[in-house]
Amino acid sequence: MTTDNFALRTQCANAIRALAMDAVQAANSGHPGMPMGMADIAEALWRHRLRHDPADPRWMNRDRFVVSNGHGSMLLYALLHLSGYALPMEELRRFRQLHSRTPGHPEVGVTPGVETTTGPLGQGISNAVGMALAEKLLAEEFNRPGHEVIDHRTYVFLGDGCLMEGISHEACSLAGTWRLRKLVAFYDDNGISIDGEVGGWFGDDTPGRFEAYGWTVLRDVDGHDAAALDAAIESATAADRPVLVCCKTRIGQGSPNRAGTAKAHGEALGEAEIALTRQALGWSAAPFEVPADIAEAWSARESGAALHKAWQERFAAYAQEHPALARELLRRHRTDAPLTAKAEAALASAASGAELRKASVATRKASQQVLDEVGPAMPELIGGSADLTGSNLTDWKGHRELKGTGTGNHVHYGVREFGMAAIMNGLALHGGFRPFGGTFLTFSDYARNGVRMSALMKLPVIYVFTHDSIGLGEDGPTHQPVEHASSLRLIPDVDVWRPADATETAVAWRQALRRVDGPSCLLLTRQALPHAGDGGERIESIARGAYVLRRPEAECVALLASGSEVGVALAAAALLAQDGIEARVVSVPCMDVFERQDAEWRHAVIPRYLPRVAVEAGSTGLWWKFVGEYGDVVGLDRFGESAPAGELFRLFGLTAEVVAERARHLLANAALASLKEAA
Repeated sequence: MTTDNFALRTQCANAIRALAMDAVQAANSGHPGMPMGMADIAEALWRHRLRHDPADPRWMNRDRFVVSNGHGSMLLYALLHLSGYALPMEELRRFRQLHSRTPGHPEVGVTPGVETTTGPLGQGISNAVGMALAEKLLAEEFNRPGHEVIDHRTYVFLGDGCLMEGISHEACSLAGTWRLRKLVAFYDDNGISIDGEVGGWFGDDTPGRFEAYGWTVLRDVDGHDAAALDAAIESATAADRPVLVCCKTRIGQGSPNRAGTAKAHGEALGEAEIALTRQALGWSAAPFEVPADIAEAWSARESGAALHKAWQERFAAYAQEHPALARELLRRHRTDAPLTAKAEAALASAASGAELRKASVATRKASQQVLDEVGPAMPELIGGSADLTGSNLTDWKGHRELKGTGTGNHVHYGVREFGMAAIMNGLALHGGFRPFGGTFLTFSDYARNGVRMSALMKLPVIYVFTHDSIGLGEDGPTHQPVEHASSLRLIPDVDVWRPADATETAVAWRQALRRVDGPSCLLLTRQALPHAGDGGERIESIARGAYVLRRPEAECVALLASGSEVGVALAAAALLAQDGIEARVVSVPCMDVFERQDAEWRHAVIPRYLPRVAVEAGSTGLWWKFVGEYGDVVGLDRFGESAPAGELFRLFGLTAEVVAERARHLLANAALASLKEAA
């Protein structure tokens, strides 16, 4: 490396440092230490190795870059601005301000070039595992001899915090097992977190840990030495397994008084320290200014356009030789692509098939029956389970198991619920796949933050949560979800479906697969449920989230229920009818979808003039908005017990007799309630 080249590379890295400390200072909020400490690594990767096109952040064959330690977002924003993305300097000046394109942590869909929303530590590296898996599977499926149209890498920056979070153990273990050789992670080993030097609470042998996972580990790389970084990146891209590059760095590098201290982590440096840092770095440009020669050295517009054009020419040759494959690959790359006619036909068959009207069936089994139809019709479908395939029933006829270093469309995630959720998010972010994964509903607690990130990023990931109530029976309260359905319903933009029979299950699957702007959760029973009703019009009514299942002429009370308790409500209505009391029965398979319907539909399904009783084998809190102040809710606001399911439903009053009695009691007070509501 010549002296001139060394000086240029140093100043290119210093441009990141200057922009980071200026933006954090202007906002008086943020984390300058990581961008300043990893600036040299970023320069080595982005200016000399990363394949991307600033003019097209969605280019299919671009390298993916993930900042897992997302608090260092100014590093990413500086890189995007400097290399030529549509992120003008004005947006860097507005760092962390309302409606800026530079939020406090990177957000996909807000800032061009951001691949995933990071902030909750450990999830970025786990998303990256999903991205690398997607690249591997797509390359296996679509590449042909002489036509490697899918051939890109996933690079990750991560820190001590990501490695302390348990999710990184889950996902990185799988990455090693799957031998994801195009995944390269750079570990910012600076020994500092918010609370200070990490030695007192983070004594892991990190290189040894990753070697045990089956990764290639490059130890003790000087994170401020351009030549050492170049050599490390060269070695990493030649490896035959995922790579962890352990980079020794100083947090806040360049700051005379803050470098190497916790003060550099999450505080603005202050005007005086910034002046000293500029002097130490030899950076004379004013705040938010980049010298012309440095800006020119950073721009990737021309090189990115050339890389993209060369790939387009390769793809054109591929399309000429393999037109059907090319069309399919382009279709699957579209994140908003509608379901194919073949998939829609399979779903229609599943929803209306005679198989669903047979004897009682558990909705988890009905779900598998849907997959048996739609799986072969949707090559983009990739499913899996957190070590519960035989219980969640997430496999289907003709599926191909992904085990070890092979390929397939059914993933065994092992006992890793959180890792599964984040990897599915990565698969969805990459494009080319529609992921779903299963576990018991009670273990949604382990996956919950991953579900939340699916919603925040508007990813069409599907979560199959089986064993949805005390119907689990003998396994006892540790495995019996009580608050979990309500907990998931509280997450914005998540559609939580709790179907009452096989037909509702099929419609739930159809709506979840049609959805392209957010995740869906399917809450399914272990126990068999009877068929609740027929009619083609019922299918479209189910799709609206709630509908009238029983509508007598002289109705005087409404019974609302979801899932297994719809059968309880229907039985209660039959008991009430024996006393001359006619009850409407409303099935509510998805509160979230129902609440998005127009007022006319909502009021027609759940009329305000009828006294209302709701029943669900779980927390009662969210049902009150449907039954009103003078309604009633039969539910479960305590933990379960270990016993056969039938005994538990009787113990907790989740029976037709109890619901009918509560309805009679409500009607006895209906006149008073009506007067109060009118007042």
